[in-house]
Amino acid sequence: MLKLQFKDSRQPPVWLADEKITLGQDARNHLVLPDHGVSLFHAEIRREDGHYFLSDCASEAGTWVNGERVSGRYQIRADDSVQIGPVALQFIDPLKTVAKPDNSKKWFLQVIQGENEGKKYPLSGSMTFGRSVKCELCFNDVELSRRHCEFFFKDGVLEVKDLGSANGVLLNRAKVSAATLQAGDQLQMGAVVLLVIGPKVEVVQAQDEDATVFMPMAPMTRIVKGSAASLPGPAQMQKVPAPAVATSSTSKVVTLVVLLAAVAVALWAVRGLF
Repeated sequence: MLKLQFKDSRQPPVWLADEKITLGQDARNHLVLPDHGVSLFHAEIRREDGHYFLSDCASEAGTWVNGERVSGRYQIRADDSVQIGPVALQFIDPLKTVAKPDNSKKWFLQVIQGENEGKKYPLSGSMTFGRSVKCELCFNDVELSRRHCEFFFKDGVLEVKDLGSANGVLLNRAKVSAATLQAGDQLQMGAVVLLVIGPKVEVVQAQDEDATVFMPMAPMTRIVKGSAASLPGPAQMQKVPAPAVATSSTSKVVTLVVLLAAVAVALWAVRGLF
């Protein structure tokens, strides 16, 4: 859950626990801002499925996020800065602030091609890239959109998101709408090519349960023709027993012949008597 804190520390941070929070001068607002330049009902914050969206309520001075005026619903993330009239606010995530170190100070974008080649830009919080002078990373390139893309940190990891640019964002020559960045990646927006410099971060990729898993094949013994070493030796060869000779049938035939001969001799002797 996010908190909304005042940069001038005029009052303690406010938990964004309700589904709808309104801001303005009127006393009926959830967060009353009595400052001159703030409309009666200036802006509202809605919480939907764990995400926060900020909208301007047709205020005269407008609502600004990270230096850019909000025209519709704007998704809020931790570390985003909001300006409502003279009041400067910031969204913070207390859990991330306490439990996780700030790795943003270790990340840089270095221009390796295009305007300001060789310059290195440190990254912190949420930073927009484009032609608009209100972007934290402003480049005067006609191929860039006014708000081309956004760099921000999620769980200490640097990410980039295309903000609906005309020419897109290329990550290592592949077009992406949003991606997690690692040290050594190259980004191209228009004619500007940036090199990501930062700590090595292990990104765990989700395993596809339907993916085919290829098992390694067992090594096969190579037999070289004419090589005695590849053939089994005499000691390794097993003797195959010779088939048994069928002697039982022969003995039966001999016995039958002897028996018939004896019968013939007996008949001959009986015939002699008569």
